[in-house]
Amino acid sequence: MIDNDFTVGDRVIMRKPHACGSSEWEITRTGADVKIKCSGCGRIVMLDRGDFMRAAKKLLKEEASPGEAAER
Repeated sequence: MIDNDFTVGDRVIMRKPHACGSSEWEITRTGADVKIKCSGCGRIVMLDRGDFMRAAKKLLKEEASPGEAAER
């Protein structure tokens, strides 16, 4: 299970692989529902936040550019 600090553009590893064989997904929308896109085949799936939190295994943060890191 992951914590609540994920944003659009982050990548997640889900507990069960998709039918195409890929377990890596990209978050494309957050809110009450979370929309994710399969990195293998491009399929888009929308889950409610609770189901997403249970199904997500690991959060792979998007790499920040050097300019963004200095601003934070």
